[in-house]
Amino acid sequence: MDAEGFGELLQQAEQLAAETEAVSELPHVERNLQEIQQAGERLRSRTLTRTSQDAADVKASILLGSRGLDIFHISQRLESLSAATTFEPLEPVKDTDIQGFLKNERDNALLSAIEESRRRTFLLAEEYHRESMLVQWEQVKQRVLHTLLGAGEDALDFSQDVEPSFVSEVTAPGRSALDSVEVAYGRQIYIFNEKIVNGHIQPNLGDLCASVAEILDDKNVSDMWLMVKQITDVLLVPAKDTLKSRTSVEMQMAFVRQALGFLEDSYKNYTMMTVYGNLHQAQLGGVPGTYQLVHSFLNIKLPGPLPGMQDGEIEGHPVWAVIYYCLRCGDLNAAMHVVNRVQHQLGDFKSWFQEYANSPDRRLSPTSENKLRLHYRRVLRNSADPYKRAVYCLIGKCDISDNHGEVADKTEDYLWLKLNQVCFDDDGSSSPQDRLTLPQLQKQLLEDYGESHFSASQQPFLYFQVLFLTAQFEAAVAFLFRVERLRSHAVHVALVLYELRMLLKSSGQSAQLLSQEPGDPPTVRRLNFIRLLMLYTRKFESTDPREALQYFYFLRNEKDSQGENMFMRCVSELVIESREFDMLLGRLEKDGSRKPGVIDKFAGDTGAIISKVALEAENKGLFEEAVKLYELAANPDKVLELMNRLLSPVIAQVSAPQSNKERLKNTAVAIAERYRSQGVAGDKSVDATFYLLLDLMTFFDEYHAGHVDRAYDVMERLKLLPLNQESVEERVAAFRNFSDEVRHNLSEVLLATMNILFTQYKRLKGAPAGTPGRPQRTLDDRDMQLRRQARALITFAGMIPYNMAGDTNARLVQMELLMN
Repeated sequence: MDAEGFGELLQQAEQLAAETEAVSELPHVERNLQEIQQAGERLRSRTLTRTSQDAADVKASILLGSRGLDIFHISQRLESLSAATTFEPLEPVKDTDIQGFLKNERDNALLSAIEESRRRTFLLAEEYHRESMLVQWEQVKQRVLHTLLGAGEDALDFSQDVEPSFVSEVTAPGRSALDSVEVAYGRQIYIFNEKIVNGHIQPNLGDLCASVAEILDDKNVSDMWLMVKQITDVLLVPAKDTLKSRTSVEMQMAFVRQALGFLEDSYKNYTMMTVYGNLHQAQLGGVPGTYQLVHSFLNIKLPGPLPGMQDGEIEGHPVWAVIYYCLRCGDLNAAMHVVNRVQHQLGDFKSWFQEYANSPDRRLSPTSENKLRLHYRRVLRNSADPYKRAVYCLIGKCDISDNHGEVADKTEDYLWLKLNQVCFDDDGSSSPQDRLTLPQLQKQLLEDYGESHFSASQQPFLYFQVLFLTAQFEAAVAFLFRVERLRSHAVHVALVLYELRMLLKSSGQSAQLLSQEPGDPPTVRRLNFIRLLMLYTRKFESTDPREALQYFYFLRNEKDSQGENMFMRCVSELVIESREFDMLLGRLEKDGSRKPGVIDKFAGDTGAIISKVALEAENKGLFEEAVKLYELAANPDKVLELMNRLLSPVIAQVSAPQSNKERLKNTAVAIAERYRSQGVAGDKSVDATFYLLLDLMTFFDEYHAGHVDRAYDVMERLKLLPLNQESVEERVAAFRNFSDEVRHNLSEVLLATMNILFTQYKRLKGAPAGTPGRPQRTLDDRDMQLRRQARALITFAGMIPYNMAGDTNARLVQMELLMN
């Protein structure tokens, strides 16, 4: 702006100021620029607040108006409502007003009852909501737990040794996620289950699984299954309480006997392999037997004289070394043979050893045991002959702190020594340094030494053997399961123990893989068997559902925390996840018969399982799958109910190939034809809604195809809408009986019908004037009839107690006006 413009502006301002000063009635206000700005901001904020509120009201009116609601009238009605006169406690009246007093008391009693009922209703609703949330949260927790590897503190150990990833890798569709070892085991599980479901004698699962080791040609796996079979080959006492059975003295003694037998047989095989591998140095000869085998073995192991050996030699080898290795090979007779040959050199040892060898539980009498221990403490504790000390400690079960490292240089030798020293009777005569119980040995190996001592990550089979031979089956399985490449072996060992009723299971499904429970002895661990099996099958359940089903069959007698059968629950989840409905649950043939699925041979009541899966699918919103499943379960009410829910949103759509409507239409027509031919019917109202929706779909198909006359004929036969004024009230009364699925489509039905009338009207108006075939009077009558039908539709739309889409009435009225 130039100087002239500024000058003109200044002149106008001075003139305005002079005019203002001339008016004396107005107060004179002086404000500086800052005050003017603040006042302006206040005014602006007030205007904006009002404007935003008005804008919100406008938006609310538009939104609710589109749904057929009048927000102005609703607001007025809400403002007119008052709870003060309804639920406020009544004021007390004068003592002399008896009638008022009684009325007041009666009203107060009613209000108190209403308030109490309201309070209880809210409490009950909150309790139901809480229970529902707890159930849902429990399910979420299970899913989270199943995706974690967890076993105690190792759950989040991301070291290289433990592979924590437990989410199955994505495989190409159609390709199995099972490796060769898992396939081999799966085959044996299939054979085992086939025998059971067909009512044959139950085979030995241990033998079946051990046959896999022969196929794999893996010595470690072969030795593992040999050990499992031998340790579990004990006299099983039927007991409902597995813990009581497992912790009984008889059972524990049996486990120790079997473990010693396995270690002795293994060592004898080792000596034979050593001897036959070095025949020249071993110089094997003489009478076949353990003594000669040990003699040849010592030619290799102790080729020269050793310092410190006591009580002479036998055929060139130290006496105590020969006795020790005969015992190590489990041959008491061979050891007795040596003792008899050199008895003059051994003093009282012959009588002690003879008593030991003849004892059924390899235990000296208390008197002999005390004499031997006293002799050991006085004479032999510091002896230079390691073999003599080891033999005395074995026979007398004494000096448990000595690990005899010079003799027992391998883990198996150490285990054999310690298991020989385990005592089961508590006679009170043994001092703490001479008494080793099985729980003490278990604690020492699992907790005090642990995985690091045995280099478990490098030698997993060795650590598994250590735990299993000391009857810590659950800890052994849980450890081996954490090694991914050996996971399948661990699962099948657990299955063998489970079938033998020797597995201690966790009481809760949410427990860790390996856990301790209150009330159990300190060294007892429990295995979460359900979780173990579900973690194992998660890898392949989507690609190999048949194999997963075989494993789930082991859970047929287990229940989850809600008391639900685990087999049914797992099958339900498996079917939903894999979507293999036909293969697993069967298929419905065209004649309505059901072709059996894989599940049929596992369950007598397949209908219950199919219904359970159908309900699960319905709850997850998989309505089309649920329809098929309810058909399999022969539940027509649910089939038609879900089909009504599926058809309702699509019946007014334009049909197109491969569309949702086309697919649902084909399904609905197939169901209708099947039910009609077989005479199947559901609930009367659901049945009527289903067939009405099918007819409406036909109506809309004709309408969208431009066949207005055929569409009109369909609507006329349905008698859904009034096509004359006389039937309006009748149709309004009938409308109250329609389900929501039909009511939701009323707007579209009305608009389509009005469009048909309008099209016929336009066609009538576009026709030439009356002809001999169609006189003018007939055309006029038809014209009048169409307008009356349009008027009947308008009247019907205004009378029905249902709020249609916001512009439906407007469009109906507009088309009706165009016809007038």
